[in-house]
Amino acid sequence: MVSMAVRVDGVLIGMMSVFTLVAAFVGGMNVAMDTVAGERERQSLLPLLMNPVRRRDIVLGKWLAVALFAAAGLVLNLAGFAMVFAPAGVHPPAGGPRLLLALAAGILPLALLAASLQLLISTICRSAKEAQTYLSMLVFLPMGLGLFQVFFPGAHAWFALLPVMGQQLQLEHWMKGTAAPFVSAAALGCFTAALALLVLQVAANRLHRDEIVYGY
Repeated sequence: MVSMAVRVDGVLIGMMSVFTLVAAFVGGMNVAMDTVAGERERQSLLPLLMNPVRRRDIVLGKWLAVALFAAAGLVLNLAGFAMVFAPAGVHPPAGGPRLLLALAAGILPLALLAASLQLLISTICRSAKEAQTYLSMLVFLPMGLGLFQVFFPGAHAWFALLPVMGQQLQLEHWMKGTAAPFVSAAALGCFTAALALLVLQVAANRLHRDEIVYGY
């Protein structure tokens, strides 16, 4: 009976961490679908690209806007869980600057990766409605990986270094009141941020294509 209760408790914590990660992909979705696909539909992207500004700088500005909303959604979700856990006394998160630093280093870069993926998908779409369809499907990425990890916990130790799955493990440590090692959190954050920059470069390269520039 005790083991069953622990199992159910672990599944609930895992589910809550999944919904937290989904917030990083939902927070900037509306901004991402409008920032490129919406401008292509309104035919306002071409005048922007005609300015003497590098494509990389344009994409960087759009990416920062999307990432801001994605990070805000993630932080608000984390703050909500902290407010719920603290008065209830159920697995209170361990406090201290070290835990907050580990959370910031390991989890917040996921918002950067989500913004890069959404911006890349937005460059592929020709209208905001089409972008909404594909970006809504992108939300299933953290949901699918997260649910796999919930029902098959501890399948591979190297999952802790993978984006999305690693962030979920970080959140589970936090919700159980234990602090994950800062070195592993920093390694996860660096790898996630590097992947985000790589995806962002692909999105910037797509702005050199004629079908993107002229909107056909």
